[in-house]
Amino acid sequence: MSQRTVTVQRETAETRIDLTLDLDGVGRADVDTGLGFLDHMIHALVKHAHFDLSLACEGDLEIDDHHTAEDCALALGEAIERALGDKRGIRRFGHAYAPLDEALARSVVDLSGRPHASVDIGFTREGLGDVATENLTHFLESLAIRGRFTLHVDVLKGRNDHHRIEAAFKATALALRQAVRVDGTEVPSTKEVLA
Repeated sequence: MSQRTVTVQRETAETRIDLTLDLDGVGRADVDTGLGFLDHMIHALVKHAHFDLSLACEGDLEIDDHHTAEDCALALGEAIERALGDKRGIRRFGHAYAPLDEALARSVVDLSGRPHASVDIGFTREGLGDVATENLTHFLESLAIRGRFTLHVDVLKGRNDHHRIEAAFKATALALRQAVRVDGTEVPSTKEVLA
């Protein structure tokens, strides 16, 4: 494991999450949220970001999928923020396009310490697998807000909602992969701090 490895445990009345993240991994994912489609999206994110992730969640799925999706994103966002430390030497910015057949997504990341999310997927269906599409958008938003970074995701085209969201997760993964990369020794900010 690298020095940029963290463990997060999150327990609420709605979920219990155990998570270990290595920013300098190879794309290995051991994910069990209880929601197959969410597992699929997180696996795609981790694979293409070249992170290593172990994530287990026990959520109140008897109610619905919202708390599990949100809390997994919050835990992963916290892990990313903590693993980055003072962000010395990181690239900070990342951007990527990712296609999946007819769908094309763009994602832009700034690990600024200023949380903001603008996510436009353009879903036409209410759900994919066992997850409400609104909660897939909310996952990306919650990830950025808790990770304290700026995220812009736009699906530029596509007819198939599965393709649209998977392209969005993959583009975000590729953008994060660029942004977390260490290629210097300075804090990449004129303020000399990213917090």
